[in-house]
Amino acid sequence: MAGAVDLSALKERAEAQRAAAQRPTRPAEGGQPAAPHGGAAVVDITEETFETEVLERSTRQLVVVDLWAEWCQPCKQLSPVLERMAASSGGRWVLAKVDVDANPRIAQAFRAQSIPMVVAIAAGQPVSAFNGVRSEQEIAAWLDDILTQVGGALTGAPADAETEAVDPRMEAAEDKLNAGDFDGALADYRAIVAAEPHNVEAASAARNLEFVLRAQAHDPSIVENAAPGDVDAQLAAADVLLLAQQPETAFDRIIDVVRRTAGDDRTRARTRLLELFELFDPAEPFVVAARRKLASALY
Repeated sequence: MAGAVDLSALKERAEAQRAAAQRPTRPAEGGQPAAPHGGAAVVDITEETFETEVLERSTRQLVVVDLWAEWCQPCKQLSPVLERMAASSGGRWVLAKVDVDANPRIAQAFRAQSIPMVVAIAAGQPVSAFNGVRSEQEIAAWLDDILTQVGGALTGAPADAETEAVDPRMEAAEDKLNAGDFDGALADYRAIVAAEPHNVEAASAARNLEFVLRAQAHDPSIVENAAPGDVDAQLAAADVLLLAQQPETAFDRIIDVVRRTAGDDRTRARTRLLELFELFDPAEPFVVAARRKLASALY
């Protein structure tokens, strides 16, 4: 996973706001704030503290980022396990907790498609990740494997001193894309994802290219001609609208399908909408608004 996620934007944002930022800390037992760089096993992260508490710290100590939200029930199962393990790790690693609702740009930087999402950071770079709830035994094995692999990389060098190697596979896929070989580029991106399921850069490239190819294959007249009860036609119309830079209209089209259908048709429409959300920054106002409309349509 190393090199697959671009965290530079978060670093730049933190630098711009450093003077005004106040590092939040998780209260320790007795109500006293935990020290931000000393023995604290768990720290709360914001966009302003991401650079110091995650990137810089990860040059000296493995940082495990827990992406969570208050409404996420699986998060409430996983987070206490991670917190307990961090507290008993003897300083081998630190848990950095990120509320994705309060810090959407961090979630975007990690291309979080679902939560809980847990990402291990070493020497300023993501090295491994998983989604969903795992047992304490599974997490311990995951951590042991990571620490065995990256222990030597935690040298104390500044994170921005790391030279990011160019992935020749991504380069080859991009060359095909620039040459107009869209099918070949997509096949390359998919092959990378198959070999490395957590390679978010390749996954994002594949997802975007899949959408463009699918949308371009539709007859644009379907926007006007799609029958209200034809789910496939309505989804195709939404693709055409989105490709034409009309995301709000495209999303509303699918949300209307969700409202009017049930069972497999509703699931298919909801799944497609969530896939389209992934093409955008989750903090985009039209994405936030569409998520609210979807929740209303479902419940």
